[in-house]
Amino acid sequence: MKLTVVGCSGSFPSAESACSSYLVEADGFRLLLDMGNGALGELQRYCGLYDLDAIFLSHLHSDHCIDMCAYFVARYYRHDGGRCGAIPVYAPDGAAERLTTAYADTPTSSSMSEVFGFHTLKPGSFEIGPFSVRTEKVRHPVEAFGIRIEHGGSSLTYSGDTGVCEPLHELALGSDLFLCEASFTHGKEDVPDLHLNGREAGAHASRAGVGRLVLTHVPPWTDGERNLLDARSVYDGPVELAAPGAVYEI
Repeated sequence: MKLTVVGCSGSFPSAESACSSYLVEADGFRLLLDMGNGALGELQRYCGLYDLDAIFLSHLHSDHCIDMCAYFVARYYRHDGGRCGAIPVYAPDGAAERLTTAYADTPTSSSMSEVFGFHTLKPGSFEIGPFSVRTEKVRHPVEAFGIRIEHGGSSLTYSGDTGVCEPLHELALGSDLFLCEASFTHGKEDVPDLHLNGREAGAHASRAGVGRLVLTHVPPWTDGERNLLDARSVYDGPVELAAPGAVYEI
């Protein structure tokens, strides 16, 4: 598997990065994890606009899904060969209605579903193209999912947005790469069931025995280097901050 960080800023884009979006590729299949603010423009650095094969939306907060509205425009009003067919979109319940409301003026109430084939996420295991995936609900104010992706004996776990929770540990167990959010700062914010700090992300990685930890979803107002140090204080494996354009072969 190949993982490319399209965007990794949390809550809102930074001067250096779009919000959460990650491209996973194997056997010519392209799966996009989330499409937050600014992600669609950045995605075109790494993938053709119409070359995605499937999309996973961890939850329906705007910093993880709002550029789906722009992608709707690109697919619905395509000028070189007519409207695109419906790409599979795996998302929490109500995604079509939420995106239609956000767009505010789709031609009809069903237009969003003409170019996005929505599949409602539930905890469990299934296939997306060549990938074996498992999803579990994690802790966040809205329905949110983490995902584990396996292919060719390798594994990647993406936390989405979450507080400390057992389902995240179960997904990450033994993963080769753990892409984990670290929005908060240890000793500064303490809001249960909302986000992780660097130390908590490191503790999850250590307990799960992952091969590599990549901290992501760090908002512009959070000190990423502090989170990196906090993660290293409890996790002995390789750990780094996600950066736009970073590529990992898994």
